[in-house]
Amino acid sequence: MMGEEKSLLTRIGDAVEAAKDKAQEVGASLVKTAGVAASGATRKAGKTRTLVEKKARAATARVKRRARAVEADAKKGLGKAKRTVKRKVKAAAAGTRKVAGRVERAMSPKKPAAKRRTGTAGKVAVRKAGSALKKGVAKVKTATRKAGAAVTRAAKGAVKKPARKRAKSVAKKRRA
Repeated sequence: MMGEEKSLLTRIGDAVEAAKDKAQEVGASLVKTAGVAASGATRKAGKTRTLVEKKARAATARVKRRARAVEADAKKGLGKAKRTVKRKVKAAAAGTRKVAGRVERAMSPKKPAAKRRTGTAGKVAVRKAGSALKKGVAKVKTATRKAGAAVTRAAKGAVKKPARKRAKSVAKKRRA
């Protein structure tokens, strides 16, 4: 009976040893598989990060480009507006000078007494000068208003454009 027990214990010990070896092999295989999976995940994460950074740089550059274009358009519009206002002011000033010259000539004592009609001529000249001045001021105001509207339009259009293009690109991505 002792011999049987010994052989049974030996068999149990051998089975335990075999199970240990098998468990070590399975454990090593699992560790290797986990390492491969982890390195694959790390690689994919790196690729994704690189892609996201690239897209962010491209978007930033695009926004900067559009901002520069908008700024250039606004400067151009502002320059045009300034030139228009200057031109209108010069024209109004020239008209005013012209009328002032007429008034001065009408009021000058160089004319002979018989031909002088100071009352009516002076009043007409003053009236003409006033209307010319009003017209000049109105022209300047109109030019200023139009220039301001042009600058505002340029600024508003520039601000709206990027949003519209962004929506198109998002729609394209959703379709894909």
